[in-house]
Amino acid sequence: MPELLLELFSEEIPARFQRRAAEDLKKAVTNAMVDAGLLYEGARAYATPRRLALSVTGVPGRSPDTHEEKKGPKVGAPQQAIDGFMRSAGLTSIDEAKVESDPKKGDFYVAHIHRPGAEALDLLSGILPKVLAEFPWAKSMRWGSGSFNWVRPLRAITATFGNDNDEPVVVPFATSEIAAGQTTYGHRFLAPDAIRVKRFDDYVTALERAKVVLDLDRRKDMIRSDAEHLAFAQGLTLIGDEGLLEEVAGLVEWPVVMMGSFDPDFLKLPEEVIIATIRANQKCFCLRDSSGKLAPNFIITANTEAADGGAAIIAGNERVIRARLSDAVFFYQGDLATPLEHGVPKLEDTVFHAKLGTQFQRVERLVKLAGEIAPLVGADVERAKRAAMLAKADLVTGMVGEFPELQGLMGRYYATAQGEPADIANAVEQHYKPLGPTDRVPTEPVAIAVALADKLDLLTGFWSIDEKPTGSRDPFALRRAALGVIRIITENGLRFPLEVDPDLLAFFHDRLKVSLRDAGARHDLVDAVLSSDSNDILQITQRAEALSTLLSSPDGQNLLAGYRRAANILAAEEKKDGTSYRGEVDQSLLGLAEEKSLTFAVDAVHAAVTSHVDRDDYKGAMTELATLRAPVDAFFEAVLVNDADPAVRANRLNLLARLRDTMHLVADFSKVAG
Repeated sequence: MPELLLELFSEEIPARFQRRAAEDLKKAVTNAMVDAGLLYEGARAYATPRRLALSVTGVPGRSPDTHEEKKGPKVGAPQQAIDGFMRSAGLTSIDEAKVESDPKKGDFYVAHIHRPGAEALDLLSGILPKVLAEFPWAKSMRWGSGSFNWVRPLRAITATFGNDNDEPVVVPFATSEIAAGQTTYGHRFLAPDAIRVKRFDDYVTALERAKVVLDLDRRKDMIRSDAEHLAFAQGLTLIGDEGLLEEVAGLVEWPVVMMGSFDPDFLKLPEEVIIATIRANQKCFCLRDSSGKLAPNFIITANTEAADGGAAIIAGNERVIRARLSDAVFFYQGDLATPLEHGVPKLEDTVFHAKLGTQFQRVERLVKLAGEIAPLVGADVERAKRAAMLAKADLVTGMVGEFPELQGLMGRYYATAQGEPADIANAVEQHYKPLGPTDRVPTEPVAIAVALADKLDLLTGFWSIDEKPTGSRDPFALRRAALGVIRIITENGLRFPLEVDPDLLAFFHDRLKVSLRDAGARHDLVDAVLSSDSNDILQITQRAEALSTLLSSPDGQNLLAGYRRAANILAAEEKKDGTSYRGEVDQSLLGLAEEKSLTFAVDAVHAAVTSHVDRDDYKGAMTELATLRAPVDAFFEAVLVNDADPAVRANRLNLLARLRDTMHLVADFSKVAG
């Protein structure tokens, strides 16, 4: 079957746009093809700095004929309804519709719509210009006198369609001043001549000969492999950086890896500063020596095969990196000369949020809040306040001004160098953590206090001005802050009730559900242990884990079945009687051994579960509940709840209420699915 090859050749596409653009191109073209009746076998998109490409295989030469019956309004319906039906069915006269009868609804119109298929080439010539005109670039531009928008000036369009055995034909369409053809171009410097394109396999081969690797992931693999081998040959190891690798692969069409070096004297700088400087300014990878220390070397990825073996490229990068590291030394030494706390008053000049004041005002809130939290997490109050006071001071330093991603980290370096205790210095760095699901949480009490204060102030502040996340919009990362609070509490085993606004507490509940479900917990079990006023995150988590353990056992499953039977009977009888049974059992009315056994068992388990819950021992509480399985099973085997004697019946319903209430001490079993 024929294949479609589409290439959009342009000036350099920003690396951060390439992967998304390739997927958007594939999605837009293939969706439009399917809508037009052109079902295909496979599709794959590609991107380099100068081109987007798409290969769609197994495309039929023609779309199939289709027939549709469209039911319309009743005969005699208002003219407005008939006109609407005619428009939707593509009829010019109602006489083109047939009248059919329904014994119940009477006569109504039916349009029999036949749509003949069309040649795939004709359909594609309409699809492709529309896709290009509506392409969802995050940023686009116009150039020259044309009205067409693209991310960078478009220079050529290749669009061919055909079988392997036949000469492909050009899909006839044009965008602005550029008509589709069969011509592309190789590497800008190494092979800039025009290349005539036929079909995808020939296209890829021709590009390889012209020093262009079409596949972004293959370029990434080449850079990673060559860099690792080059480092290994020098007794070094590459510092992995997936984000930088993705970016660098989007900057080159023919990756050539080289190694440069810098003055070892710069290693006196914090290694994070060196890595950030080299990464940000030259898009180069850093290396470690055999001892694990940062090496005075870096990996360059060039986009050309230099005649001098890369000597000039390496020398140029070394000059720039030396200058940038010299700037970093200047910033670092200047920052160290100024006590970190002297930066706090300068935060008055930095607005945190128009409605929430300056960063200085935020620090004042953090100091107060960290002091209140400290006793609850085992931290020294004064140390927690000191750490909170210094937490944002590095925001006004030269180094953080140059590399904002180093905030917190540089504060720790400066605090340590200026004699602050280790727990305070660590808290300055770690109060931002965790920054994501794979980031570690603070574990030292002072750091925990400041981290919780930072996130809770953020959440309560934005809640107070009604700036809450909506849909996918979360500009202030409030979901991340809430998940951070949850992880800090649960991973440190903290009893830390969240005394917050009910709406904010509900937000925490939603984030907790996400967290627990991501960890494998069943959603219904989370709902079973969660109530609207549950503010103890650790307790909720422990209850969910204990409930999951109980229900994974045969005793737990059978007990759940018994609970449901009891709950269903109670619900029906309470509705019928117009009352609620309170679980007050009259021992004198217990006639059968099985109801006596269940009564004694429930009383004993109720007391034991209460004791376990008071000690936050939810596994122990669930273990006690599991012992009810046998007496519950025996009760329902031998006892008729709705006894003829009203007093006996009421007593037995109270017994079931007592069972229900006992089980609800740890979870609402009515919310458990299955």
